Amino acid sequence: MGRSGQWALRMLLLTLLVSPLRQWTAWSMILSCRRILGLFSFFYASMHLASFSHFYIAWQPSLLLDELIRRPYIAAGFTAWLLMLPLAITSSKAWQRRLRRNWRKLHRLIYPATLLACLHLLWQARSDISESLVYTVLAALLLAWRLIPKKGSKGTL
Repeated sequence: MGRSGQWALRMLLLTLLVSPLRQWTAWSMILSCRRILGLFSFFYASMHLASFSHFYIAWQPSLLLDELIRRPYIAAGFTAWLLMLPLAITSSKAWQRRLRRNWRKLHRLIYPATLLACLHLLWQARSDISESLVYTVLAALLLAWRLIPKKGSKGTL
């Protein structure tokens, strides 16, 4: 079950890496990978949630509610998945046209989703948090990059 969560976070980080890579390399073709990376992230996060739902709570909503209340790391992970859901639904070109400027605003939900996914991983670590810290530092760097003003813009956050 943990591997699907790790892959979800890895795909999230790769999705966030696309913009910096494009700026550093001037390779615009990489932008075409961002949507599929985001969808892979949502797929792995959904598999992670499905595994948890099947093996730990046996698809019982009352147990899910109990776990969400008792275990903050589950609440953080579930909230991250909920934030990713509208991103996956609206990832197509048709939704981009339909939502116009609001599409970009909506897709900024990737930022809190990433932070919550890192928090989910950190909070559930038992004794060795080194791997969790690596993911969290990478996420922090990728998010901080968006705060740096770019030539001719006010930043991308």
